Amino acid sequence: MQTWRSVLAVATLGAVLAGCGSNDAPADESAAASGPWSFTSGNGDVVKADKTPTRIIAHAGEAAALISFGIKPVGIYADEPVKTDLNLKDLDLTGITILGEEWGKIDVEKAASLAPDLIVGDWWPAEKAYSGLEEGVDEKSKKLAELAPIVGVSQGESIVDLAEGYEQLAKSLGANVDDPAIAANKQRFETAVTAFKAATAAKPNLTAAGMSPTDEKVYVANPKYAPELLDFQRWGLKVLDPAAPDKDFPYWETLSWENADKYQPDLILWDGRAYKDTLNAEFGKKQPTWFEIKAAKAGAVTAWPAYWLHTYGDFATELEKLTTAINGADENIGN
Repeated sequence: MQTWRSVLAVATLGAVLAGCGSNDAPADESAAASGPWSFTSGNGDVVKADKTPTRIIAHAGEAAALISFGIKPVGIYADEPVKTDLNLKDLDLTGITILGEEWGKIDVEKAASLAPDLIVGDWWPAEKAYSGLEEGVDEKSKKLAELAPIVGVSQGESIVDLAEGYEQLAKSLGANVDDPAIAANKQRFETAVTAFKAATAAKPNLTAAGMSPTDEKVYVANPKYAPELLDFQRWGLKVLDPAAPDKDFPYWETLSWENADKYQPDLILWDGRAYKDTLNAEFGKKQPTWFEIKAAKAGAVTAWPAYWLHTYGDFATELEKLTTAINGADENIGN
């Protein structure tokens, strides 16, 4: 059975997605050390090699992270078309082989022809699997794991940890992580965090909820499994914790449309992988209970960068947008 992340990707193919591609300028790639090489992956395994890997296949967001540090993969597999993938759509992918543009489907034969010596994908603790190799993917796609060792940073408690983890991976692969362009993006990120904290401090009673309506159900995000939402909580935004996350897939609490108004936040953080400006009104027309959520009725809706952030530059950009939304929000809507 496909995961909710994959279901969303399939459901939103062709949608006009909010957000932007990576803003991190590539660093000058330094010569990788000859070896030996090792890296502690997100699942705790220490992966070793006699020499530093150079032929890397990576999942979309993880590829964007490596590219931001000047490490160019030989192949990329994505969960949706590259043109709409929020991590990839603005990157120069010249010379990189695209191995898949649909969740669960990876061209392993083509991947094998690239002779990879490393595969990079996030480790998802709730699923105990790397990106693209979760339960429900095409069985042929799982054979990707037979081509080379797999490493990746764990999706954990903070996007900052994720970005720093890929910085360490890139450094181990020979990247010049001291490049001034990287430092500039880190500084822009720190500035964005400061502004975000100021905005939330000015509205201490403002509540928010990560949500994603579909034609069948309404999904309410569980911050425990969404590191960007945990960051927002840490920086002062009162993101609601759902009372009854799904037992089999605790990323979300699934609500029927009859119960869509179970939570009444002041601001709806709409899953950014599906969000476009017209969706709030569209759902209000076809699912009247959507507008029983007071924030939806008031149009207090903004995109939330759900599960895709990997770089300091992208996080800075998304924080700037969210700060603008918080500055304009009413902390009394949900009352």
